Order: sequence, then structure tokens, then C-alpha cells
Amino acid sequence: MSTAPQATSQPGAHLAEQRRTLPDGPGVYLFRDERGKVIYVGKAKSVRKRVAGHFSHSVTRGEVELRDLVNHIEFLLVSSESEALLAEQNFIKQYQPRFNIRLRDDKSYPYIAISMDEDFPRVYFTRERHRRNRLYFGPYSNAKRVRSTLELLGKIFLLRSCNGAEPGRRSGSPCLDFYIKRCGAPCVDYVSKEEYRHAIDGVIAFLQGRLREIERDLEARMRAAAAAQEFETAALERNRLRSVQSLMERQRVAKEAVGTLDAVAVAVDATDANAQVFQVRDGVLSDRQSFYLANEAADDVGEVAQQFLLQFYAGTTSIPAQIVVQGELPDREALAVALGERRGGRVELRAAERGDKRRILDLAERNARLALDQERLKVERRRQQRVEALDALQDALGLDGLPVRIECFDISNLMGTNTTASMVVFEGGAPKKSDYRRFTVRSTEQGVPDDFQAMEEVLGRRLAQWERQQDLSPHDPKRNESFATLPSLIVIDGGRGQLAAGVRALQAFRERGVAVVSLAKRVEEVFLPGRREPLRLGHESAALQLLQRVRDEAHRFAITHHRSRRDRELTTSILDDLSGIGPARKRALLNHFGSPDAVVAASREELEGVRGLPPKVARELHAMLHRTVR
Repeated sequence: MSTAPQATSQPGAHLAEQRRTLPDGPGVYLFRDERGKVIYVGKAKSVRKRVAGHFSHSVTRGEVELRDLVNHIEFLLVSSESEALLAEQNFIKQYQPRFNIRLRDDKSYPYIAISMDEDFPRVYFTRERHRRNRLYFGPYSNAKRVRSTLELLGKIFLLRSCNGAEPGRRSGSPCLDFYIKRCGAPCVDYVSKEEYRHAIDGVIAFLQGRLREIERDLEARMRAAAAAQEFETAALERNRLRSVQSLMERQRVAKEAVGTLDAVAVAVDATDANAQVFQVRDGVLSDRQSFYLANEAADDVGEVAQQFLLQFYAGTTSIPAQIVVQGELPDREALAVALGERRGGRVELRAAERGDKRRILDLAERNARLALDQERLKVERRRQQRVEALDALQDALGLDGLPVRIECFDISNLMGTNTTASMVVFEGGAPKKSDYRRFTVRSTEQGVPDDFQAMEEVLGRRLAQWERQQDLSPHDPKRNESFATLPSLIVIDGGRGQLAAGVRALQAFRERGVAVVSLAKRVEEVFLPGRREPLRLGHESAALQLLQRVRDEAHRFAITHHRSRRDRELTTSILDDLSGIGPARKRALLNHFGSPDAVVAASREELEGVRGLPPKVARELHAMLHRTVR
């Protein structure tokens, strides 16, 4: 199987002709828009028939929009349906298409990691999952629950909480965790490497849901310590055992005979969806996950559930042998084969009809519908609050219409150096980060801060960009939608002086009805053109709070850009500007001489002695350095 999709015809060919050339076999197809961006990835037993279904008259509302955006079709033939499922997920992960089912914020879900590459492994919270020789458990949907789980693990297994590859601290004495019975103190050899590894095995068993196994082990250790009349150790083991038993009783949802399974249920509401994963181990609900999904194509429950199962189990470290699902899955057998290949063993996908498994699945379904209802209420409440804030801002500033698009500008510099500016955009009272822009200020003299001149330059460039964009067609690849859109309100971070600079630069905008104001930080005064006294809004007013959010976001964005420029300047050296000296040779020179100054001071013979630097390059480098220094 090739690693990339094969184009059916040259870009720009008629879409109907492309559809006629599609194969009648299993595979994956990609829809691209007129800019070449992948907007949908699908799989099918017959690529030709499935693609034809997208263009029929019976498609859903979401697919109508998708169909109208398709400009080009590509496909990849595979040998089986399960292979098509896996290939589809790989393409979704690679392209992040707009109309596919996706976990919201899937890059930020928390994991529990175990550093198995260390002698005394740490168990810690992380949002990354890329380091080799480390075990990862997750993804989890709730960071707070992850941290409480870590606290419980420390209490039961006496894990070290110190950072670094080696346990302990410089003083050489145990930390407070040892004295409150939260760590066995491997730093001072109170716990051997073998004993600590046994505790880590317990952590792994716990995170895999093998609570009954942990209970038996703790009970055996407690009885052994009591028999040896080590009563303090026996009491500690007893307390750990009680913690595990208490957890098991609190979270028991079925009889132990139910065994190990995951119950996965999905609820769909138009373009929103929620998936609930109930992880049951020996009848105990070891964890419950709730994930919100983007469903732009408005797919049904079965399609959403299938896509979610593939994405969720692609990121998790363990797949149970049995997964209880709703009955609407379209390709259950192929999905079971695909998950079995990932697990390295058979996976059964079944729709429970009665008993404890049906009850657990019903509970998951109810939770999914409830989560969607709560999310809808939360979104509606936030939307209403934004509308009220825009109304209040319109009244406070005396604007002719709602300030639907607000742009805010801020200047950032350090003693007049690396002067930068930011432009942030709020639409409908919410940030629109795709329209944020940064500027490097050119007009100010290095070491002489002049915020007025910098602001006038940046706002003038903003206006010039808008005028330039008006000459471009909406489909021109050079068109910048952020600069091409006329704002309703421009907010300047600063006082009367910054406002005056802005008014001079934005006269053409003001003639088109764009309002310009400035917000001063000291007592949050709002300055308006032509008004002598500043406007003072109540600190509890929605209008001022919206202006503050916009201003603070502009300040954050400007500071971030300024820091990156400043850090880049601090880490550059004369070696960066020399031709023929790449990262590897630069590293070799610095390792040999210790600093850029020592490289500059080196003789030609010393440069020729650097390992990894050819003699010819060393001679050319010596000539360039001395020409540069002079």
C-alpha cells in the first residue's frame, strides 16, 4: 500500500470526470477545496459508490455544505475494510479536516506518565506523549481527577514526588513526604530498587484497573508483617488496603462476574457530540471519561461512535478485550479487526441487550446526553453574556451599531529595543485568533522608546494593508482576510497621546464609520476623539470588562512576540551570519573553543585542528572572521 493518496486527475479537472474514474473497491478518499486543503477524509467498501452518496439529493445538512466546497478528489486503495479504517485515521490525524469527527483540544488532554527509564521511576502528570521508554496512561478528560488519582497513588504506593532522574535533594536527608508516610525515601536507601519497582508494578496494575490483584497483594503483605510482629509496617499496609477497598466499594457498578470491559456511548446534537467511556474492571468503575467532539458534517450516532473509538483507542495504552457499544455501528466487524490489530489480540464489540452490561451502557448514554445539554446551556449563557457586553459597549461609546469586530493594538519594547506591536481581533465578543497579527516596528530609533511614533506607524500599516486588500479578489491566494475586513471599533492601548497618533493614521477608516478609542491602564479611562474629558465606566460594567479583556489579550500577544525576538537576539552570535557554517559545524566550533569570542580569536592553524571541520572550510572561516572583525 502506498503511503500517500493517488490523485485521480490533474487539479482543476471537472469534478464529475474525477468521480467516474474512482475505483469500485475498498479504500480511503480525500476531498480538497479550491485551495487544495483537505476538508474531509472518508473510507468505504466501494470508494466510487460512497463518494456518489455524498453528491446525492438525500444528504444531511452538514454534507450539503461539504459537497459545495469539494473541488478535487483523491483516493487510496487498500486491501481490506479494517485497513481502510486505520488509513482513514492516519489521514485525519495528519490533515485535521474540518468535516471529520475530531476530539476537541485533542493535543491538550492529560496523561499519567511513568518514567521507566529511571532507576526509581516517577509517576507524574503530563500533556505530552512522545518520550521513549516511558509508560503513558490516558488520555483523560479531566485534569483535576488525574491529579487526585496521582495523590491517591502516592498514598497507597509511597512514590517519590521529587523531580529529576535521581531521587532526593542536596541535603541528603528525607523530605517531609517520608515523615507523613507518603514516600518510602529511596533517596537514603530506606527502599531498595527492587522494592520500589514492585510498587511501580502496583501503580501499573492500578491504572490498568486490576484492583482485585492489588487488594490481594496488600492483604498478603499486611498478614506477613503481622506474623513477623512488624506491627508498624502491618498498620501501614492495613491503611493502604483500606484505601483500595474503599475505592472499590465507592465505584462498584456491577457484580465481579462482569469482568473487564469498556462501555462507550455517544450522543449527537447537530454539529456537537459527546462520548462517554466507562472503564469497568472486575465490576468496579475504575474511571469515567467524557469527551466533546466536533461534528461539522452532522453525522449520525453510529458514524460518530466509530470515529471516536478509532481516535480514542489510538491514543490509549491499553484496549480491553470487550467493548460494549451502541447498536448503530456501521462497520462493527472491520472496526473490531482494526482494534484487535492495535491490541495484539481479539477485541469483541458487542451491543448489550440485558443485565449489568446493558445497565452500564444506559448509564453512559444518559451521561452523554446530559453532558450535551449542559454544554448547550453553557454556550448559550456565554453567547448571551457577549451580546449584552456588546450592547453595553455600543451605548457607552455612542456607536451607530454593534461593535461586532473589535481590533486592539499594543506596543511592546524594552528600553526602546526590539519594538513590536500586536493586533488582536474579537468578533461577536469572542477572540478570533486566526485573525491575530504581529508587527515589527521599523520607525523608532534603537534605544529611544517612542510609543506614539510606533503606534502611528503600525496603525498606518494596518490601513495600508486594508486598502491593498481591496484590489484583490476573494479567491486570490495573496488575500489576507484579517487585513481585508473592516473593523467596527479600534481600541488602542494607551492614553490621549496614543489616541492622537491613532487618529492621525486612521483618518480614512474613521471616514468609513470605524470608531477609534484608547484605554489607559492607570484608572481604566476611555479616551474618545474630540472629547476633552475621559470616559470612566464602572468597574462592574460589562462594557469596561469587554474592553479590558481585549486590551489584556493584545498586551499578552505583544509581550509574547517581544520576548521571542529578544530571546532570539540574545542567543545569536557572529557565527550565525557566516556562510558554510551550519548548526553541526557551529556546535563543533563552540564545543572545541568554548565561546564565539574564542572562535574569533583562534588562529588559522587552531581552526584547522577542529574535529569535523574540513581544512578548506577552516581557512575560509578564518578569512571571513577576520574580514568581519575589521
